[in-house]
Amino acid sequence: MTAKILDGKALAEEVRGKVAIEAARIGAQLGRKPGLAVVLVGENPASQVYVKNKARSTVEAGMESFEHKLPVTTSEADLLALVEKLNRDPKVDGILVQLPLPEQIDSARVLNAVDPSKDVDGFHPMNAGKLATGLPALAPCTPVGCIMLAKKAHASLAGLEAVVLGRSNIVGKPLAQLLLQENATVTIAHSRTKDLAEVSRRADILCVAIGKPEFVRGDWVKPGATVIDVGINRVPGKEGKTRLVGDVAYDEAAKVAGAITPVPGGVGPMTIACLLVNTLRAACAREGLTPPSI
Repeated sequence: MTAKILDGKALAEEVRGKVAIEAARIGAQLGRKPGLAVVLVGENPASQVYVKNKARSTVEAGMESFEHKLPVTTSEADLLALVEKLNRDPKVDGILVQLPLPEQIDSARVLNAVDPSKDVDGFHPMNAGKLATGLPALAPCTPVGCIMLAKKAHASLAGLEAVVLGRSNIVGKPLAQLLLQENATVTIAHSRTKDLAEVSRRADILCVAIGKPEFVRGDWVKPGATVIDVGINRVPGKEGKTRLVGDVAYDEAAKVAGAITPVPGGVGPMTIACLLVNTLRAACAREGLTPPSI
């Protein structure tokens, strides 16, 4: 068996195309472009690249990008003041504070200060609580992208057995909630789970987000299962260079699975695309407009 490759780049491009159409519609109703504000504190190289990509994608989709780059010495008080200013700005529909933050800043306090209606990362406790109780909420972007990719392999997720390896607040827990909303039967497994391999082999949809390179082996995968690999790990490659791998041993799993996401090029590209969708959803919810059909 050779697994179908779930191409996150292609799907993300498709989503961004729909976002551009919806952004034009919503912008015409608002009398302005929907706006996303991204805050970067410090000079973390990976964060700088990520923020640059977010800004470019936002503008390409016909939306307004507001970038705020602050020095690594920025105080928590100053950052909270900026967040409060963005909360009050009517041109800003979504706010994203790029993590990680410098050690002098309490990340939880800053994220909790973001207006929940503008929390396009879906990290605010209010949005997490709404998601957990089945109420409409802004959900974290990576889990939303995972669901979109899974639906490329399955017409419906209802009744399927889904196993989520990882219980983080950013991916594992919200992904489990989104799978429940799709009427899947969900198991969350983690480092304390007994016989992870056996639990994984039950899955029709195996979602892996544990941060350990190639931890899940091919014999952990049920034949024909869909594998969604959220992990992005940099490991030694050839000639002193490094390469990116997921949390799943791709070559092994691809021989068993029915469908699988590659790393890179799978879940990763979906995160920014779903961030744009969340920004449109936030704009519509705040202004009482029809939500985007994406």
